[in-house]
This record gives sequence, structure tokens and C-alpha cells, in this order.
Amino acid sequence: MRFYLDEDLSGKIAEIARGMGVDIVTAHECGNFGSEDGAHLAFAAKEGRCLVTRNRDHFIALTVRFFEEERPHAGVLVVPYTMPSDRFRLIAGAISQYDSDHPEGISTYGLDYLSLPRK
Repeated sequence: MRFYLDEDLSGKIAEIARGMGVDIVTAHECGNFGSEDGAHLAFAAKEGRCLVTRNRDHFIALTVRFFEEERPHAGVLVVPYTMPSDRFRLIAGAISQYDSDHPEGISTYGLDYLSLPRK
């Protein structure tokens, strides 16, 4: 599975996740800093990457809109607020665990939530 980290999450998460074998890029690395959320979702879809974000409500609405407009969508993975944004290793571990648990990837227009990684 391939991931695209929204700009609302630290690039340190991606650095740590890569060390765990995760294929992940950040909005900053892709030159998308400051883009609107719809542009992030479109970019992730074009690249075949599941978008990872904390911005749940907005991306739920965007997912519905993309579905209604039949626009490409490679899934959204939400980092819940129970995972503090400064717990980089925890979030990276949860992404890595999700990747391992979902070898088939996330469904088109799918939206899911990260869980705390198993120990």
C-alpha cells in the first residue's frame, strides 16, 4: 500500500514509517504545501496513494463529493485525535500496522481510521 501524508501531519511521521518499510510521501516533499484539501486528495489519487490525515470531517465530505463526481480516489486514512499529533513514532507504527493488516489496500472511496498498533 502507498500513502500520502497530508500537510496537517509532521514529516517526521513519514521518516519513521519509511524506516518501518512503509511507502509514504508527504505533501511537503511533493511540493503541495498550502494546497487546498481537494487538491491533496486529487494528487494522492493520481499517484495511487491513500491520503493520511487528521482532518476527518473535511475529508469525509470530500470523499462523498469525489464519489458523486466520479473522480479518482485512492482512499483516506484518518489519524484519530486519540493519537496526539506529536507522537510521531506511535502514528508511524499505526500506519505500518495498517499497511501490514491490509495487504489488499483500502477500497476506492474507502475511508478508515488508524488504530493503536499492537505491541
